[in-house]
Amino acid sequence: MGSDHYFSAQPSTPFTRRSITATLGGAERRLTTSGGIFSPDGVDKGTAVLLAGAPAPAPAGALLDIGCGWGPIALSLALASPAATVYAVDINERSIELTRQNAADLGLANVVAGLPESVPEDLRFDTIWSNPPIRIGKEALHELLLRWLPRLAPGGEAWLVVQKNLGSDSLQSWLGGQLPPAWTVERAATAKSFRLLRVARPA
Repeated sequence: MGSDHYFSAQPSTPFTRRSITATLGGAERRLTTSGGIFSPDGVDKGTAVLLAGAPAPAPAGALLDIGCGWGPIALSLALASPAATVYAVDINERSIELTRQNAADLGLANVVAGLPESVPEDLRFDTIWSNPPIRIGKEALHELLLRWLPRLAPGGEAWLVVQKNLGSDSLQSWLGGQLPPAWTVERAATAKSFRLLRVARPA
């Protein structure tokens, strides 16, 4: 599949839905994926580290999943915080459609999946979770993160999972130099060759 799932709004591979089983929110769930998206066979290792290591998201308000794929992070946020609205963004239209389908199948009416430009510009997020698409390249990744992280609400936190050998430490250092000095950028945990980074905006 190469990097088709990162760069294509409409992947060239056939859109053939298939069912998988994955554990989300502490229970096994039947979900739908397809080729042409990120990690179609299940929850990838990095996302699993994030879901296991991040603290509970804000119970209400607006939450964000950057690069939703078929939806494991967004669905987990929605299961954990039923009173919140979870925004799931991706450039891949197939991913957006699958996230919407999985949310509907799980009865999660609090998931709003769409293209990045569909999110209201004035919206601020109480929690951001992301397994960011490192392989899109440093410049594109930096642009992506600077689009969303500054939109944390006061007191809000972002949790990012990044593989160590794909530049997690340099990304942490770079973020620390880009965000306002009062913000916190720290390595919260290391697990299975991944770093879990915490970005926090002061209240």
